[in-house]
Amino acid sequence: MDPITEREIRSSFVNCSKGDAKRLPTPTNLDERPWDDLDFLGWSDPSFPGRTYLVVPHEDRLVGVAMRHEIGGRRKSQMCTICLTTHPSGGVSLMVARKTGDSGRRGNTVGTYMCEDLACPLYARRKKTPALGRQFRDDTPLEDRVEKVRTNIDAFISRLYS
Repeated sequence: MDPITEREIRSSFVNCSKGDAKRLPTPTNLDERPWDDLDFLGWSDPSFPGRTYLVVPHEDRLVGVAMRHEIGGRRKSQMCTICLTTHPSGGVSLMVARKTGDSGRRGNTVGTYMCEDLACPLYARRKKTPALGRQFRDDTPLEDRVEKVRTNIDAFISRLYS
């Protein structure tokens, strides 16, 4: 992923109002991100637990997505559907995003199970491992794991428009 600016982030959101996009927190350390290892930029809202954001290069443009997930509760081992990383005792949540357009205004959403820290590109590249326990052994070549992340995140983004 190419480096992006705060302005590009704010203008990319497709499932919230322009006012909401203007007020949401953006990452403060954009110049420190490992851009060469990212297929999308993801971060959490420090003032609202359970609120997260993604910015994804999709069909030659940036698409920003506001999401939410449940916090607390009983946690069990689950696999992320984006990077296929298994996290023991939590670490994966159902991320829910409002759809775009009239469908979203009527309250329709889409969801997918994702790593709570939104570090899927780093897990796929083995630059990061789950906090607890061991990562499931996957001998799939690096290029295939990276392509799987891109395919899965694109499929999720496409569902926002259907």
